Amino acid sequence: MLKNENLKYYNATHFKNLREMINYAAKKYENNIAFMVKNKLKKDAIEKITYKEFKNNIDAIGTKLIKLGLKGKRVAIIANNCYEWAVSYLAVINGVGIIIPLDKGLPVEEIILSLERSKADAVIFDEPHIEEILKVKEKNKNIQTYICMNDVENNDFLSFKTLLKDGEKLLQNGNEEYINAEISDEEMSVILFTSGTTSKSKAVMLSHKNIAENIYSLNCREKIYETDVSLAFLPFHHTFGLTGLLFFLSNGTANAFCDGLRHIQKNLKEYNVTIFVGVPLLLEAMHKKVLQEIERQGKTKLIKTAQKISRALLKIGIDIRRTIFKQIIDGIGGNLRFAVSGAAAIDKQVAKDFNDFGILAVQGYGLTETSPVLIAEDEKHIRYGSVGIPIENVEIKIDNPNTEGIGEIIAKGPNVMLGYYEDEEATKEVLIDGWFHTGDLGYMDKDGYIFITGRKKNVIVLKNGKNIYPEEIEVLINNLIYVSESMVYGTPKGDDYILSAKIVYSKEYAQTNFKGMSKEEIEAKIWKDIKEINKGLPNYKHIKKIIVTDEEMVKTTTQKIKRFEEIKKLEN
Repeated sequence: MLKNENLKYYNATHFKNLREMINYAAKKYENNIAFMVKNKLKKDAIEKITYKEFKNNIDAIGTKLIKLGLKGKRVAIIANNCYEWAVSYLAVINGVGIIIPLDKGLPVEEIILSLERSKADAVIFDEPHIEEILKVKEKNKNIQTYICMNDVENNDFLSFKTLLKDGEKLLQNGNEEYINAEISDEEMSVILFTSGTTSKSKAVMLSHKNIAENIYSLNCREKIYETDVSLAFLPFHHTFGLTGLLFFLSNGTANAFCDGLRHIQKNLKEYNVTIFVGVPLLLEAMHKKVLQEIERQGKTKLIKTAQKISRALLKIGIDIRRTIFKQIIDGIGGNLRFAVSGAAAIDKQVAKDFNDFGILAVQGYGLTETSPVLIAEDEKHIRYGSVGIPIENVEIKIDNPNTEGIGEIIAKGPNVMLGYYEDEEATKEVLIDGWFHTGDLGYMDKDGYIFITGRKKNVIVLKNGKNIYPEEIEVLINNLIYVSESMVYGTPKGDDYILSAKIVYSKEYAQTNFKGMSKEEIEAKIWKDIKEINKGLPNYKHIKKIIVTDEEMVKTTTQKIKRFEEIKKLEN
């Protein structure tokens, strides 16, 4: 067991709730830019919103929502990442009622079911979701208030912009009902659905305290500057993306919105982004592009030599990384200094290279149920292959370890959820004697670093009793320069399993490097590389069957492969 008590590097403000955090940020960083927003009506001109303006907008919307009769009510939000999303979330949670962030990619049936399960009283949404919302209106008679973030001609919807103006007038006339509203730090303030189909997903109950404690713990360990600029890529409905935003806001940083997967490179440059939070798949794709460009220029050997020299100099306190690798850094925006990976394990070579190039690359581990971060790397604690050490005020234990020291990761801390909404049985299954059972397997080394080996439910148990953790082998496959993603799974053979892999190769890479090759020839080339990987593995971990395609797999909005959906497709 490890409780991280002596690794608090920075003095952090300990907020009791998110209103305290926003008030603090608005006062300390009053004139700093909080958000940079593109105005589509003005040829994407970038509008800058200060922390003072941001807080005023939160107060105005919150005041008007109470005036609409939503005090103590439940408000759902479904939209793409945008400024109005951030304002709506904080307005509701900081004095109106309970906020219910919904996955922007849910099918309409699941949106309807989620709204019913969470007993929502109102919905705030953006224009791309109007079609779904109209179907919600037909089915759900309990929701009386529909608020559209964009200006649309529909009398059934209230306009966010109009509510903002109304709220500003109410504040000017002395209405302080919202500003003076009491915050219950330890009661349910958020209902968050875990990733997956809604019928299987669980509704996690979080409090202000859960989230505020996680922000405090992160501030004790990670150094963020008020001059930093973050690019919001991960969806805000996911707790990793949302807590990331709140963490940055607590430090006075500027936040910009990503225009989409294809525009990341452009966005990094145009906003002078210094911090990027993403999933491994994305950072690994960025890394592959860098390597491909180095290879194209015939500089692979030169760069590897430069990395060795740079590492040697760093050991004696001389840091020349951002100078000698300036061209590489310029290729990914020019200003990136800090890359954070979460939601799954990142290939350690990718993390090593980013750090060698002078971009601090760390990863963290956590779940929706833990608000989310439990374990993280930081500038002083990076051990490649691990996810780091427990963050401040979090205890971690490896439960019931096997002979290799691998067991279920369990955690205790103030950021652990209140429970699953209206599901006492499921709550009791994961919260046992104050410990949250994550469902993830891993081990702890002698220095307290945690290594994740895979999900408990994904483990392939062979007839001989050997355990195979698919994620470990997927990392090796994903390291092949042309692989976009992979999934390792067990194919039944008699009363045992053989190891199989579905491999998705990059269309972009194939256009140049697989030109003129037939499907069979591409598969033969990949098989050759898989056999090389097999050589470095014990026999029972050898991949015996592959499926090769250039069509990407079904994923959640945080880019996790929906493993069981994919396996079901393969079985049919």
